[in-house]
Amino acid sequence: MDTKQKQRYQIKNWSEYNQALVNRGSLTLWFEESQLERWHQPERTGYRGSPLIYSDWAIQCALTIREIFHCPLRVTEGFLKSLVKMLSLPLKVPNYSTLSRRQQTLRVKLPRASSRTPRHLVVDSTGLKVYGEGEWKVRQHGLSKRRTWRKLHLIVDANTQEIVAAELTANFVGDAEVLPDLLEQLPAYEAIATVAADGAYDTVNCHHAITTRQAQAFSNSDSTKLL
Repeated sequence: MDTKQKQRYQIKNWSEYNQALVNRGSLTLWFEESQLERWHQPERTGYRGSPLIYSDWAIQCALTIREIFHCPLRVTEGFLKSLVKMLSLPLKVPNYSTLSRRQQTLRVKLPRASSRTPRHLVVDSTGLKVYGEGEWKVRQHGLSKRRTWRKLHLIVDANTQEIVAAELTANFVGDAEVLPDLLEQLPAYEAIATVAADGAYDTVNCHHAITTRQAQAFSNSDSTKLL
């Protein structure tokens, strides 16, 4: 018979407890000074015409706000304009058409903490089903049973469980083709000890990319060394 009883706590500081609940809804917004300099960063595209006005970081910041608050692009533009005005920041805000155009080719940079010790990485991919007009036509008209898929390639730090690199590709892109690009997302000054992957990554190009980073390749199925 279990003699353990659930302990009950009686709240005596109601005023402090109540204020703590109220503070959960408070919102504090700020821009780091170092990031303000990165907002307007003219970049040459390699094509004829004027350079880009907004850096990739500015576009990614706007799209992140859009995802957090589930806003359409026009609402995102208005939200950013009000935020910049409220904080009296010397920044221009990209309009919704710029966000729509730039998000198609944006290379997302994941914020991550630097590691003081060599990283032990695990790499793999997973499928993502894309919902949209095609799925609606199937339900309404039964025109096609084909599904639209994308592949999400990830590199995870085995010790911290942190996603340190990611790449989204079409479903026909092989896993081995993406690994060199994933490793390039990690700064050159960060040391890599091992890279664990399955047999799909056992190719010459993958081994070359891993050895270039002075790391060892392992199979994540049985922890045996591939090289």
